[in-house]
Amino acid sequence: MPYRSGRHFLQIPGPTNVPDRVLRAIDRATMDHRGPEFGKIGLEILEGLKAVFQTKQPVVIYPASGTGAWEAALVNTLSPGDRVLMFETGHFASLWHKMATKLGLSVDLVPTDWRRGVDPAAVEAKLREDREHRIKAVCVVHNETSTGVASRIGAIRKAIDAAGHPALYMVDTISSLASIDYRHDEWGVDVTVAGSQKGLMLPPGLSFNCVSEKAGKASRSAKLPRSYWAWDEMLSNNKSGYFPYTPATNLLYGLRESLAMLEEEGLQNVFARHARHAEGTRRAVRAWGLEILCASPEEYSNSLTAVMMPAGHDADALRKIILEAYDMSLGTGLGKLAGKVFRIGHLGDFNDLMLAGTLAGIEMGFALAGVPHRKGGVLAALDHLAESARAAPRKAA
Repeated sequence: MPYRSGRHFLQIPGPTNVPDRVLRAIDRATMDHRGPEFGKIGLEILEGLKAVFQTKQPVVIYPASGTGAWEAALVNTLSPGDRVLMFETGHFASLWHKMATKLGLSVDLVPTDWRRGVDPAAVEAKLREDREHRIKAVCVVHNETSTGVASRIGAIRKAIDAAGHPALYMVDTISSLASIDYRHDEWGVDVTVAGSQKGLMLPPGLSFNCVSEKAGKASRSAKLPRSYWAWDEMLSNNKSGYFPYTPATNLLYGLRESLAMLEEEGLQNVFARHARHAEGTRRAVRAWGLEILCASPEEYSNSLTAVMMPAGHDADALRKIILEAYDMSLGTGLGKLAGKVFRIGHLGDFNDLMLAGTLAGIEMGFALAGVPHRKGGVLAALDHLAESARAAPRKAA
């Protein structure tokens, strides 16, 4: 392959671009994970994570992808044959359902058209029907990475409470944590699932469970087998900053740096930045005359935008042309959306010029691929970025 100048544009919705500060933090000598210095780092990280989850509850860290955190959430709280309420809002919700079934749980799966999130009214209705409280957990994907649809987690909590149901509430925030406002404590979530490779700006390899007191109590009577995923040993060792087995030491160095970066920017500023870039992207899509997959504006994702292709045009062919011509990767359509949509990631370590370059590459790619569109998407986004920058309060020098 000939040398390609410039940097590759990684605009998939995760793994995201890893900032240089995080790369430099990871690139240091591995230390003794039983030594005194590591314990101090461990305590700092475990405390720092609470701010990102907006919680006072403990956060467990696993050397794993987000899939591992899915399994940990289920096996620590449930028993064989337990009934679980899940919603097929997209590809990743479907995978979580598949895992639950393999683990021997009885899943009540509510289908959707993959263009909408979880309907709080449907949650309340399902739970009201369950007068014997056989449903032990409600599992929701906050931000469905395959569709760009964000479910309303606070409203779902209110629906559970309105039904007067004791089910555990589990939420996947793998593509929303540190990108979209998420409040573990305020929204009464019992287990929050997360991963390192998206809003936390790290490579893949770390996953997380944020655990409520109610979930901790459930874990003491849960009967699904667990060893590696067990919370009790993790929480016991974490009290002094250590882990019951070898942790991903260098990724933890990077996590400490990413937490520092999020604190420096301010979490609310991080959310506002993501919202601004998401709206700029949506304005570009509309200006091109294309359709956003998410059908409800109140459920638009601020992490990514899934764009529907015109009839007769293949999304993967477009992605291939853009990759070869402009060295930019866009997200593919997953599951039943394969070939029908492409996904634009605008999360993590991302700024205005990166968004402008991303949208320019897409608009030029449309022309190369012969995809019918109107010109002006990039300009529509730039106008929004300029207007929103002028409207933002100025920071004191």
